[in-house]
Amino acid sequence: MKFATKAIHAGVHPDESTGAIMTPIYQTSTYVQDGVGNHKGYEYSRTLNPTRHALEKNIAAIENARFGAAFGSGLAAIDCVVKMLHPGDEVISTNDLYGGTYRLFTTIFAKYGIKFQFVDMSDASNVANYVTEKTKLIWVETPTNPMMNIIDIEAVAKIAKQAGALLAVDNTFATPYLQTPIDLGADIVMHSATKYLGGHSDVVMGILVTDNEEISKEMYRIQNSTGAVTAPMDSFLVLRGIKTLHLRVQRHCENGAKIAHWLAKHPKVDKVYWPGFESHPNHAIAKKQMRDFGGMISFTLKGNKIEDAHALVKKVEIFALAESLGGVESLIGHPASMTHASIPKEEREKTGVVDSLIRLSVGVEDVEDLIADLEQALR
Repeated sequence: MKFATKAIHAGVHPDESTGAIMTPIYQTSTYVQDGVGNHKGYEYSRTLNPTRHALEKNIAAIENARFGAAFGSGLAAIDCVVKMLHPGDEVISTNDLYGGTYRLFTTIFAKYGIKFQFVDMSDASNVANYVTEKTKLIWVETPTNPMMNIIDIEAVAKIAKQAGALLAVDNTFATPYLQTPIDLGADIVMHSATKYLGGHSDVVMGILVTDNEEISKEMYRIQNSTGAVTAPMDSFLVLRGIKTLHLRVQRHCENGAKIAHWLAKHPKVDKVYWPGFESHPNHAIAKKQMRDFGGMISFTLKGNKIEDAHALVKKVEIFALAESLGGVESLIGHPASMTHASIPKEEREKTGVVDSLIRLSVGVEDVEDLIADLEQALR
């Protein structure tokens, strides 16, 4: 079954009692049992809810895996992965990653005796230099947030396997439509479903996917034990969003490509970060492991003045100045002040998150209008 068919049908069945084609929102906390332990598969909605269960099966299918788990946010999903570790374990993470992930690693889990190393993974072989007998998890984002670096998942998977470590991939920017890390050797895939999977900026959710049965047992144990689950209504919204994921992401890609090429020629723009450029350091890897290059773009302004960046993001009219990404509407942000403010300035700038860096989440509007908006703001 191909992607679009799975996105619409996987894990979803007409309601048996009414024939409703859409999965109902089972807004219930508990379920009546015929006798002690004699139930229809559901006992309590923290453990399992039919709406959430349908979503979890659906997202697993489109990631070419068997097991999915939905959480109250992307960070709650990441939290679950790190809770699979023990004090004394070590984690190797990419050095360019979402600020919230960095904050979770360094301010929450580091004090419990888990060591984190933040490494440039643009050359995957560099990861092996940091592996020790204590390395239990390698955490990858690709494309990275916000510098759009590309990491070779297949190459890192081989290093992780040799080290006996888990490989987890944050696939939020690429989505399963563009990239399926399980096929490339990843053990766990994470999504902030708030973004492209939901697609309409109306829900907060995280997703974990694995094809490993032993990992899935631990994933579900932690999900149930900590209770960081998503609600039935939110599950319904993301399940609905996934039905149009392929259509939306294709338009995000088309618009993104046109805007990236336009920005690259603009006299006030210094650098443009987008993996679709042949000049991108890992363009060949992106072309190998992705089906297209996405709608996320970052760029810097000549002069690198923070006041110029702040002025630009205030001048746009169609692009909205807001946190998050992946909705149908176009968003603009200033990573150093917003999504990555929790990372110390010195650390941010090492990876390229300078004062004039601007990040675009290109939506599905008419691209001519988006370009005109950026043009008037830059002018």
